[in-house]
Amino acid sequence: MSDEIVHLDIKHGVATITLGSPANRNALSRQLTTELEAHVKAAIADPAARVIVLTGSGTVFCSGADLKEQRVANETQAAGQVGPGGLVQILKDLWRSPKPVIGRINGAARAGGLGLVAACDLAIAVETASFAVSEVRIGVIPAIISVLLVPKLGESNAMELFITGEPFDAKRAVEVGLLTATASADRLDDAVGRYISMILKGAPGAVAAAKQLVRDIPGMEMDAAFAAMAARSAVFFGSEEALEGMKAFAEKRPPKWQEGLA
Repeated sequence: MSDEIVHLDIKHGVATITLGSPANRNALSRQLTTELEAHVKAAIADPAARVIVLTGSGTVFCSGADLKEQRVANETQAAGQVGPGGLVQILKDLWRSPKPVIGRINGAARAGGLGLVAACDLAIAVETASFAVSEVRIGVIPAIISVLLVPKLGESNAMELFITGEPFDAKRAVEVGLLTATASADRLDDAVGRYISMILKGAPGAVAAAKQLVRDIPGMEMDAAFAAMAARSAVFFGSEEALEGMKAFAEKRPPKWQEGLA
């Protein structure tokens, strides 16, 4: 579509989704969330994609809600409704994606934009980026994004950032667990590419299952966790991927899942 503002490109095993509305700081408008939801689902479903990269165009990653649309929604009793599934569905899809999601954070993120960052499995930001959970400063609360931000930041950090709304820099974002790493603007693609390269060396099924471990373990009691993980381990040691991986290791060659990605 010529008027599309979110773009999906799949190449060499990587699905890159770009928020392309810099004129309004990639705000979460109805159009942007509708297109983002569709592209996330398409990237997850496409067998050619093994890693998803989420980024923005311009100097801002995502400024949060489109406040102009929200004001109209308030007047029509439709507050919070953006797109068919809205931000909730996008965050769920990114969080539950069997394919690793890397945030290439090209600039500032505010409010709902931090929800997108938190939904990424890894997030690498330009070192000049700034962040803020700024909802309280306009009289609302970070309710939806708190579902992901509280476990990612921890209660103490979340409390500080939620009730003050104060901006913080990329270094602080790494310290509180929102970001994985930072890079200078001219090295951002190299830093993201390094993580992509490392992930693509892993077997797709094993990578998806390893991601799921991180999602599942925190909510499990220890004895139940050991029992469940022993069962999963047995399944994977007998899998086709494991057989190929161990054979490739013995034969000193790359495994088949690394073919055709260069």
